[in-house]
Amino acid sequence: MTRTNWYEKLSQYFPVEEMKSKEHMELLLEEKGDVYHKDEGPHHVVMYVETEEFIFIDYLFVSKESRGQGLGQKIIDQLKTKKKPIILEVEPLDYDDTDTEKRLRFYQRSGFKHASSIGYTRKSLATNEENTLEILYWSPENESEESIYEKMKHTYKNIHTYKDKELYGQSYQKVDEVLSYNEQEEA
Repeated sequence: MTRTNWYEKLSQYFPVEEMKSKEHMELLLEEKGDVYHKDEGPHHVVMYVETEEFIFIDYLFVSKESRGQGLGQKIIDQLKTKKKPIILEVEPLDYDDTDTEKRLRFYQRSGFKHASSIGYTRKSLATNEENTLEILYWSPENESEESIYEKMKHTYKNIHTYKDKELYGQSYQKVDEVLSYNEQEEA
């Protein structure tokens, strides 16, 4: 049996428009290793950003064989012990794709809220199509969505678009074209 490497596991699970290149992630691990981390085991891969103020889950993969056994919950609980807001991006609910529903339910059960005031649409360099994602967050301190928005901007500028021109031959859109904050929406 060949052992699938962490990048293959992620790219088999996540849509191409959400994937960073392997080179991009390796560069982040190498050059931003103080904040960008990989945690992997035989049945999971987690890529995440941890700053002094927050955690951003870039990718969370749990193998099909071990879904429903509490591994994903264990990973989330471990991150929660750090007592910082945890932020992640998910595909909007698609009733034709049961995975999106399962994923959303999983995060809701873990206490994550949808940041309804934050808009997030970016053009994929892989497909050149617009891709809209929702921002979910968990916070130990009842963080405001405006604060989550600032942390998302930081992640986009420092992680998602890190050396993009060098890596992809073109740049991603500027942060203000991708992320928006609407105070009226914050419930």
